[in-house]
Amino acid sequence: MTGRKTLIIEPSWCKGCGICAAVCPRGALELVGEKARLKADNQCVLCGICEQHCPDYAVYLKKEEA
Repeated sequence: MTGRKTLIIEPSWCKGCGICAAVCPRGALELVGEKARLKADNQCVLCGICEQHCPDYAVYLKKEEA
């Protein structure tokens, strides 16, 4: 494992509640068409707060393998 992480958003699981965008300390997420996505400027620091608060497990951090 390299320890690198990637933010994954599963649109089919997202119900558009907006919790992830509301709790993001960097304001890196937005709702577009009632689905969460990273903003174009991608200020995500991979802190995982959005993952912890998503009630539908639609937002999560995935560890990349070497």
